[in-house]
Amino acid sequence: VGQKWLGVCFALFGSLAAFGIGNMVQANTTAEALTQVVGLNRYAGGGILAFLAGLVILGGIKRIAEVASILVPAMVVLYFGGAAAIILIHAAQIPAGLVLIFKQAFTGTAATGGFAGAMVADTLRYGIARGLFSNESGLGSAPIAAAAARTNQPAKQALVSMTGTFLDTIVVCSFTGLVLAATQAWTSGETGVTLTIRAFSDGLPGDWGKWIVTMGVITFAFSTILGWSYYGEKCFEYLAGTRYVHHYRYLWIGFVFLGAVFKLDLVWNFSDVMNALMAIPNLIGLIYLSGTLVRETETFEQGVKDGSIHPYD
Repeated sequence: VGQKWLGVCFALFGSLAAFGIGNMVQANTTAEALTQVVGLNRYAGGGILAFLAGLVILGGIKRIAEVASILVPAMVVLYFGGAAAIILIHAAQIPAGLVLIFKQAFTGTAATGGFAGAMVADTLRYGIARGLFSNESGLGSAPIAAAAARTNQPAKQALVSMTGTFLDTIVVCSFTGLVLAATQAWTSGETGVTLTIRAFSDGLPGDWGKWIVTMGVITFAFSTILGWSYYGEKCFEYLAGTRYVHHYRYLWIGFVFLGAVFKLDLVWNFSDVMNALMAIPNLIGLIYLSGTLVRETETFEQGVKDGSIHPYD
């Protein structure tokens, strides 16, 4: 691109945004789940989470990769197994639940809340903000990790990275939505992780549901805290070099605790603003590099067609 200021802006906002989407939001959600299920004080939950995160983060990227490689698969199996069981058990309720959701989206309560409460523009902003939080598309965070991959075809790595958006939003969110529709827990008025815990508790016998969500939230949030610590650290390293990286790590661990005890609205508002600021320079960079993107993609596709490039190597 040849625009150094763009890189500086992205690194600055990225190092700050990491404390929202990848740190405090995750810690807050985990603390809320622990409070709801086991009655653990937020200060105690935040302290434990910060301590465990510190043990891993101070060990560097290799240890982060080792821990994440164990946590993430376990989280996926646990959560999807529970969700699939609920969907199968309550399959008969899904059509009626989906119809009710669509009706509420375009009539009555939804219209009144949308216009009188926050207006259409604010509703749109909220939807975009949560969509960005879900899959990070356009944020520029995933390329930080993808850049560390060893590959002779940038387009191939890009295609692999793109699957994250599909899995996060289409698969995970759809499964959760079907669970909410099947159990009709979404009509309870609860939100966030509390709503998900209620849906799984209603959908599965005994205490299985709430523990599946709680363990899923803990493992997912913890692995996200670890991954985003690397993203934020690399952005900070671009600005200040490696000399002060350890200061950033200690600050990161401290904010894990703060995120657990801060009010939810404060955490989300900070995260939304920082995400927007991080996305702006990244989107500008994408426009600048659009020609390169097209050329690399065409070269890769042509190589696959003529056999000179093996996509699965």
